[in-house]
Amino acid sequence: MTGVKHDHGKPEYSLIPPLAEEEVVKVLTMGAKKYSPDNWRLIDDIPKRYMDAAMRHMADWRKGNYTDDESGLSHLAHAICCLQFVLEDQLIKGNESN
Repeated sequence: MTGVKHDHGKPEYSLIPPLAEEEVVKVLTMGAKKYSPDNWRLIDDIPKRYMDAAMRHMADWRKGNYTDDESGLSHLAHAICCLQFVLEDQLIKGNESN
């Protein structure tokens, strides 16, 4: 017997690189413990504040400092989190304006 699953054309979450995803989740978990879960949503001017933070992490990474001094986690994972916050905020605000 052969099963049927109608998932053609649906998002393929298995394409997300698992090791990178785990590093991003570590940053999110650390942030949730330090501040509170989803605290980032309460910050004023999310695009500017988190784009600045992402660029600071990228600048450190480009200078060869691959690990954040405070968290001990990847600067790239921190930058990805910041960019996800900016994107999420943009998507929410875009949906609210429709």
